[in-house]
Amino acid sequence: MAVGARLEIRNLVFEDCEVEGIVLDLGMAKIVILTGAGISAESGVKTFRDDGGLWEGHRVEDVATPEAFERDPALVHQFYNQRRRDLQTVTPNAAHVALAKLAENPQHSVSLITQNVDDLHERGGSPQVFHMHGQLLRKKCQWCDMNSGCEDDLSPEDNCPDCERAGGMRPDIVWFGEMPYGLDVIERLLAEAELFVSIGTSGAVYPAGNFVNLAKLAGALTLEINLARTEVSDHFDEVSLGKAGELVPKWVAELS
Repeated sequence: MAVGARLEIRNLVFEDCEVEGIVLDLGMAKIVILTGAGISAESGVKTFRDDGGLWEGHRVEDVATPEAFERDPALVHQFYNQRRRDLQTVTPNAAHVALAKLAENPQHSVSLITQNVDDLHERGGSPQVFHMHGQLLRKKCQWCDMNSGCEDDLSPEDNCPDCERAGGMRPDIVWFGEMPYGLDVIERLLAEAELFVSIGTSGAVYPAGNFVNLAKLAGALTLEINLARTEVSDHFDEVSLGKAGELVPKWVAELS
């Protein structure tokens, strides 16, 4: 913990649920935040873990693995093209906006990591977001590793603008079986964290599911905000149950 910083926990009662608010009294605090599908779901983004969710009608193996892209690139492109179009129908919610406000507070050093591939954090005002699973609005070439923005549909016939080869343009998404982005940076941030907060993530997908343990090993306080208890809830110092759009703004207000 930084010299001059003191962390304490106090109880806050918000309507029907009790929330443990973590309050930073003095000095700058290093806060690492991890967000998952739950925060985007409240904006209307479908999630593959929900009934009737995004992956309905498609097996994960058919649309979200390198093998699927090699086997049927047209299907994979069709799937992600629709997801890209769906982004135009959703907007950031109060949780996205509140986290952006927290990042603007000079009293704290905030690092925002997300498992989500949408751009709702950016549209909500967050100045820097670590997308560990890639971004739907980016594309890359599997031949030369070219990476650039992507707002239009992709197809197997597209040529790479750099190497000019066809058949290798794909969404910049970390598929099952691939290594998440920036783990070295994320591990360093967790090692330096004084407060780790997990919002709207199940904790079922690793390595993100182990972030709470890495933060605790470094001496950080830990807080989970989620609709329901998760597989890793028992690893957190405090757990707050409810909608992110309601709890996150109140928590941020207490920190400000």
